[in-house]
Amino acid sequence: MLQILYRDEHLIAINKPSGLLVHKSFYSGEADTYAIQELKKQIGQKVYPVHRLDRKTSGVLLFTLDKEMLKTMSDVFAARAVEKKYIAILRGWAKEEETIDYDLINENEVKQNAVTRYRRLQTSEIDLPFLKHQTSRYCLVEATPETGRFHQLRKHFKHILHPILGCRKHGCNKQNKLWLQTFGINKMTLHAHQLIFNHPNSGEKIIINAAIDDEFKKVGDILNLDLSAYS
Repeated sequence: MLQILYRDEHLIAINKPSGLLVHKSFYSGEADTYAIQELKKQIGQKVYPVHRLDRKTSGVLLFTLDKEMLKTMSDVFAARAVEKKYIAILRGWAKEEETIDYDLINENEVKQNAVTRYRRLQTSEIDLPFLKHQTSRYCLVEATPETGRFHQLRKHFKHILHPILGCRKHGCNKQNKLWLQTFGINKMTLHAHQLIFNHPNSGEKIIINAAIDDEFKKVGDILNLDLSAYS
């Protein structure tokens, strides 16, 4: 059963598990289950995704329950009137805060402007030798993408040389292999923990929060990070 975080007569939001595809996609490959079909079966009616999360990214995923609201909410997202907050664990200690303004190439080889703001929340250093270093450093950040490009956060953190722990395509595979061999963990530590917008019908400010999963908590425990605010 998918965890439903919010529901009214027009909107519904779930906490998407890591590993679950939102829908069929040429770029994501095939799967036995998809979030759209699972939620439709669970509530007994059609749902329409307003945005998407990568397969390995967990967290708040918003759907509409009718096509009219889908157009309305799509316009709200296009106008950047939705605040999306993610948490991620990065390799190394990133800056205390930064705005990454770095264009990205999309699936159709078109360059698009992409902007991400982030702030560092906590740092960690553990006794885990890596390459020439006797210890390994990590940090927990909260990231707010101002644009919604494909793999934006993963690409942007790679660009500043602080890739997301567990990310394969845009991460550090040597570090990922080390974690798999040492701890048996290959979790991508990226989670959409909060979505904020004004309801298009009532104008009410809607804040939807999604808790992290047990595997994310396990990574936090290893790094002595306090993730209680996201549990």
